[in-house]
Order: sequence, then structure tokens, then C-alpha cells
Amino acid sequence: MTAELTAAPRTAPGSRTTASVEIVIPVLNEERALLGCITTLSAYLGEDFPFPWSITIADNGSTDRTWEIATELAERNPRISARRIPVRGRGAAIKATWGASTADIVAYMDVDLSTGLEGLLPLIAPLVSGHCEITIGTRLGNGSRIRRSLKREIVSRTYNAITRHVFGLRSSDTSAGFKAARREAVLGLLDAVEDDQWFFDTEMLMLAEHNGLRVHEVPLDWVEDVDSRVKVTQTALGNLKGLVRVGRAIAAGKGRVNVPEIPQLRATHPDAVLAEPRAATLAKFIGFAVIGVISTVLYTLLYLPLRVPLTPAGANLVALVLVGVANTEANRRWTFNRGGGHRLGLHTRAAILFATTYLLTTMAVTGLHLLAPGSGPVVELLVLIVAYGLMTLLRFVALDRWVFAQHRKERR
Repeated sequence: MTAELTAAPRTAPGSRTTASVEIVIPVLNEERALLGCITTLSAYLGEDFPFPWSITIADNGSTDRTWEIATELAERNPRISARRIPVRGRGAAIKATWGASTADIVAYMDVDLSTGLEGLLPLIAPLVSGHCEITIGTRLGNGSRIRRSLKREIVSRTYNAITRHVFGLRSSDTSAGFKAARREAVLGLLDAVEDDQWFFDTEMLMLAEHNGLRVHEVPLDWVEDVDSRVKVTQTALGNLKGLVRVGRAIAAGKGRVNVPEIPQLRATHPDAVLAEPRAATLAKFIGFAVIGVISTVLYTLLYLPLRVPLTPAGANLVALVLVGVANTEANRRWTFNRGGGHRLGLHTRAAILFATTYLLTTMAVTGLHLLAPGSGPVVELLVLIVAYGLMTLLRFVALDRWVFAQHRKERR
């Protein structure tokens, strides 16, 4: 069973061994919602779900009748189990139950069933077929339909915009309580994730993407239940602190996790004629070029005012240092998959590349004054931009094959 899930062979429908699925429902003082949730979910699974399934109710220390209801439900149905988790928090509940599961696929959903159950099969199917390692529901993707308060809408969209545009996460909605994974693929992630609360989802996705796991998104039908335990503003602020913590860890080269090797991409047709793989893809170069244009504009804005109190070489040095740090960090995060290997080695190689750029641009501006002594700052700037532009191709190749080379080897 496990070998078939890992290798993901393309076989005819019906020839694959069926995967087992365990669905976790984290609860804390949910006596009102728990019975209706489990009754509705188990009825749906029994009638419309094609895979062997089980439900685990993970109680995080409830003080009402939640645990009593959970044990009664477990006694009635052998496919339902109840487990008490000594540490509070949704993340703690998911880590404990997913880590102890024997199912091929593990999933979780919120007890309020805000997500329509019609989304469960699309969530599980890509994992069974081997097309990804993690699947997540998204309320912000094409095809999603949601109904929620304006406050929650603004906070959610702002937070997810920060995760994508500042921290480079590709997932559009990190916090929806509707996710699944191939168990053997995420065991290492569960050990690495530190957060036990609401940030668990985002931290797991950041580490998953950083380590090359494939994440598939499923658009959701989602209706907000206002009787929620989530304190939206407080949770968002805590998540922002978590983003900074995990982002710093990844930047320091501490985000590596032992995950299973992903099957190599291959052609379906046995006689297909394939192009040679390129070390630098077009998309990567476009990202590098966009960052380069922004860096050039920033360099211009810095050089001209610095040129008033400083010499051409001095203004060039200061502007290049400031722009170079930002340019390297942006390319590390977005162009070259946010990697970087060991921090000291990375910055040493980047410093050598910077010194080469500074040397050549300084030679260009010095040569200008030898040939045309009366040249002003604007002419200097034009010459420096041309020299910087000529360095672009060399810089791209050096970053791709040298500065970030160690990280790419580690990802294979």
C-alpha cells in the first residue's frame, strides 16, 4: 500500500490498493457542536465516501460535557475514537493524532463544519493518486464561495497577503480548518513544527514548501459559524510573530526537514522526445529580471543624493551595499526558491559576487572621468547603470549555479 502511494504509478482505475483515511476533529468545550458534527460527518462518510475511513475526536482539555459526548459517540460506532490531548491548542491536537495514526492519509476539519463536506473527496483524491503530499482547502481561490463577517474577511485576506508577498508562501489560504496529507510525507514536519496553537497550519505549510513538498489547493464552500472559539485579531497577531520566527529560521538555514523523496517528473508516452532540462528556467529568469529592475530604480534613488557629499566611488559603494543586500535576499526568497544552504557560506559567496560587481562598476565610473573629466552625476549614473546591466547575466548565472548551489543539492 505504502509503495504504491509513494511511487504514484499511473495505473487503470480500480487497480490501486485503496488508501485508508483518518479524519481528526480537534475540540475544546464544544458540547453544543460536537454531536451534530460527528452525526453529519459519519453519515456522509458512510454513504458518499469511497475510501476506508475513521474519525478521531481530539479533546484539548474541555471542561464542559465535550469529553462525555465524545466517549459516547466512540462507544456507538467502532469507526469513531476519542482521545484526550494533555496540551491545549489545535496544533497540539493535530500533531498528536496525525503522528500516532496508522492511516495512509490523515486529515482534519473544524467541528463547526463551516466547510461543505462536498469538498472532502477533492481534498483526499490527489493524495491517493500521488499528485501531491499535502492538500488544503482555500477560501480565497478561484471557485471558492464564502459567507463571513467583514472583520474576519479583512483580517484573513491581509494575513494571507503577508504570507504570500512578504514571506513567499505560494498557498493562498493557510488558516482554513480543512487540510489533509499523506502521513509518511508529513511525519518529519510534525516533529519540526513548534507551534501548538493556530499558527500550526502556516508553519507546517512554510516548512513543507521550503522542503519541496507539493501542496494542492481545493476551492471551498465556506459559511462562518459565529459561535467560534477563534479570537480573530489576537490569533492574527500571534501568527505574525510566528511568521517572523519561522522566516528567520529558514533564512538561517534551519528549515531543513527529512521528508520522503518526491517522484521524478516523467513523460507518459513511452516514445516521447524530451527537451534537455535547463538549470535556469524562463520563470526564474523573469523573476530575477523583475527584482533587477526594482533594484536598479532603488540604486538610482540612493546614488544621486549620496553623490552630493561623497565621491563617485563612495556613493557607488554605499548604494551597492544597500541594494545588494536587498537584491540577494529577494532572489534567495523568490527567484531561487528561498533556499540558501549554510548561512556563512551563502553570505561569503554573495560578498565575493558583490565585490566583483563593485570593482567593475567603480572601474567604469573611474574610466569615465579619465576620458571625460567634466562629467556630472547624471552621466556617471548612466554609465553605472549600463555597467550594472552588463553584470546582470553574470550575476544571474553566479547566483543560480554558485551562491545558491548548495541549497539545490540539499533539496534533491
